[in-house]
Amino acid sequence: MNKRAKLIGLFALILISSVLLSGCAENPQLSAPGVTLSVDPAGGPEQVSTGVQLLVLVTVLTMAPTILLLTTSFTRIVIVLSLLRNAIGSPTIPPNQVLVGLSLLLTFFIMSPVYTKINEEALQPYINKEIDQETALERAMRPVRTFMFTQTRPKDIELFLSISGEGRPQTLEDIPTASLLPAFVISELRTAFIMGFVLYVPFLIIDMVISSVLLAMGMMMLPPSLISLPFKLLLFIMIDGWYLITRSLTLSFQ
Repeated sequence: MNKRAKLIGLFALILISSVLLSGCAENPQLSAPGVTLSVDPAGGPEQVSTGVQLLVLVTVLTMAPTILLLTTSFTRIVIVLSLLRNAIGSPTIPPNQVLVGLSLLLTFFIMSPVYTKINEEALQPYINKEIDQETALERAMRPVRTFMFTQTRPKDIELFLSISGEGRPQTLEDIPTASLLPAFVISELRTAFIMGFVLYVPFLIIDMVISSVLLAMGMMMLPPSLISLPFKLLLFIMIDGWYLITRSLTLSFQ
């Protein structure tokens, strides 16, 4: 009985689909209460070009958050804070939501001069119809490129220029953004790992001392991390760790 009901339902679905498709072929506009669906064939190359532009725009919008984060200070901040959490020995405290939220707040604070320039030189003139879209995009990229140049090693830029086959640029304006962006990202990763290594050293010393003491006392079955965690938290509190980390991260971009 169940098999027969499924077959009847499948047949009804196929029948309804065929009716709808035939209706679309004869009448490209179907309407329902509050809903109107129209199927119009492409009239010419202009309509096809508009559809392709819309598809490209949607694709770019899906990648926009990632691109925006990679062109800011977010990469360095979130990696340093993650390494700090692992160095203390509490991989779930602070939670990921708090860590990412703090990274975003510090990113907005550090990037605020760049965003102010973009608003004054590109966004407001474009809203007031003083410049066109292409000029606005060009002006908006200038502060971002200046920020990335100040944080990127020349060695990393030369790497991607040589890979892409670009000639040696005469000025910074001659360096394409497609080569500057990945160079900036790997420079940020290198700087973040250096800062993370410096953070790891004092906590590693505490782990080694606790392990040696437990081994000398014959407590080999007691996990050293269980004893060292309170001491590492105490050290981090005594030196006002969050103040020092925030200050170091902020000043590293100046």
